[in-house]
Amino acid sequence: MAANRTRRLQKEISDILKDSHSGITVTSPSGSTEITDFTHFKGHFRGPPDTPYERGEYDIDIKITPEYPFKPPEMRFITKIWHPNVSSQTGAICLDTLGNAWSPVLTLKSALISLQSLLSSPEPKDP
Repeated sequence: MAANRTRRLQKEISDILKDSHSGITVTSPSGSTEITDFTHFKGHFRGPPDTPYERGEYDIDIKITPEYPFKPPEMRFITKIWHPNVSSQTGAICLDTLGNAWSPVLTLKSALISLQSLLSSPEPKDP
């Protein structure tokens, strides 16, 4: 099963790196695009336009659990951010997509796009 997960992650990362339009990237935790450990990554995206976050660059710590893709990756903001759905102390993220709404059809890219969208549409009632 680990080999299937690794192949899937290799494809997901390849898809992210080929898509320059989205502005989303994934690297090793040290910032290298040469990824050898498929359990720990760093995601990166720009803040969405027409929001207070638009000029920001955001790094996300991504840990892949052995249950992936049946369980979501563990993600937290590395970059300090003031947002009602992000812990200002730990960077923990409150987002359904990374919890109960996760589905094996979702990918690292869709999770990072969901985080970027969260900056456009905060959910103050779901901290």
